[in-house]
Amino acid sequence: MALLSVLTPVLAVVLCLVLGFMLVKSREAKTSSTSGIKTEAASKAKDFKPWVDQDLQDDTETTAKEDEDGDWVDSNEEDCQHVPYSPPSYPEEMMLQRSKDFYTLLNQRRSVRFISPEPVPREVIDNVIRTAGTAPSGAHTEPWTFVVVADPEMKHKIRQIVEEEEEVNYRQRMGDKWVIDLAKFRTNWIKDYLDVAPYLVLIFKQTYGILPNGKKKTHYYNEISVSISCGILLAALQNVGLVTVTSTPLNCGPKLRVLLKRPVNEKLLMLLPVGFPAAEATVPDLKRKPLDDIMVHI
Repeated sequence: MALLSVLTPVLAVVLCLVLGFMLVKSREAKTSSTSGIKTEAASKAKDFKPWVDQDLQDDTETTAKEDEDGDWVDSNEEDCQHVPYSPPSYPEEMMLQRSKDFYTLLNQRRSVRFISPEPVPREVIDNVIRTAGTAPSGAHTEPWTFVVVADPEMKHKIRQIVEEEEEVNYRQRMGDKWVIDLAKFRTNWIKDYLDVAPYLVLIFKQTYGILPNGKKKTHYYNEISVSISCGILLAALQNVGLVTVTSTPLNCGPKLRVLLKRPVNEKLLMLLPVGFPAAEATVPDLKRKPLDDIMVHI
């Protein structure tokens, strides 16, 4: 009993030390974990670029579960027949002149935010879209949908969605640097041209194809393919004397897709108001880079 009475205080002290040690380690682990999370979050925040990571983001992207469902079709099409190809051939002098003329035409292209309500023939728009559809695409999947909106009520609904999100973009999402960089162009979240322009063309990329039997078909390089198509579209508009401003409305994609009743495999890539320039139209006095700054000969 005497020995027990002596050991009891010692055991109590040891037990307290053990508990204290465990408590300290627990706090250190918690602090380390919290610090790690904060560091990771800070790193993500620092590297976050909304124009890259969030631009036109749609939360209905294809999920891994869809891949597991086995509803993707394997390409088993027969070999594509090849046919002779004989494009026009021009003498060297004519080639040079045509290259100069085409450059002169496209060098006049500008982003125009002042668009006339003057009607544009529907057939002209059809031909311009048809021209954009000649773009190359991965495995010739042609992963684009051009939604042409002429209805005034629908155009106004589109404007409401865009302006609501754009105000948040300018005030919160874009950050001071982006807003300052745009200040010289006198842009803001007010988009009058979305009501005024005779047509709004919304270009959607098809992230995958949907066959009549419901199976999904892979669309390779769909965003690059649709982007090339948009470039051809801009050239075609310039060729017929129409103007536009390339618009990639941040965070508007899902709402606009639902409004226009597009399927979940389509994601908004670009919005173009299309029409004649307004009589009072102005554009920033910009200069383009010289050839030596954009081309490297090897």
